[in-house]
Amino acid sequence: MHKPIIIAGLSCCALFCVAAFGQAGAAAGSDQSFVDFAAQTDMLEAHLGQMAQDQAAKQDVKTYAQMLNTDHTSDYNALTTAATKAGDSVPKGIDAAGNKVIARFEKLKGASFDRTFLREMVAGHTKAIARYKEEIDKGQNADVKAYAQQALPTLEKHLNDAKDLLAGKPMPTS
Repeated sequence: MHKPIIIAGLSCCALFCVAAFGQAGAAAGSDQSFVDFAAQTDMLEAHLGQMAQDQAAKQDVKTYAQMLNTDHTSDYNALTTAATKAGDSVPKGIDAAGNKVIARFEKLKGASFDRTFLREMVAGHTKAIARYKEEIDKGQNADVKAYAQQALPTLEKHLNDAKDLLAGKPMPTS
């Protein structure tokens, strides 16, 4: 007779606990979500940079691609240091969404590759800049926020350079 009431009471208790833990995890998870996003961005852009060095037609695009590869590899290492210090995990491989992007680029060569690559860099860096600014404003962990603040100017440079290249301007020499 009392068993159903006890079971119902325990079930309600369990649901309230799950909801409470979920809310606590949401605050802590925002930095982890950013770390996941930043790591995927770094790995994907470094990989696409490597591809562009082989598949691009214009030397300026190849130079830009080398800069991407170097900068995003360095950023990934800085992110790993900050995230590890914060207790967050860092993805070690490109996810399914990134692999779909890579697959699109495997079929392209020359001028077609250049245009598609630069458009992807504008779109990707625009999205990344917004996420990095959000982390700077709303992130919970000081180390992860500091990483985002330090990396933001590099992303902004990448965006501006990609826009310039799309507009036909040469790659800056510095």
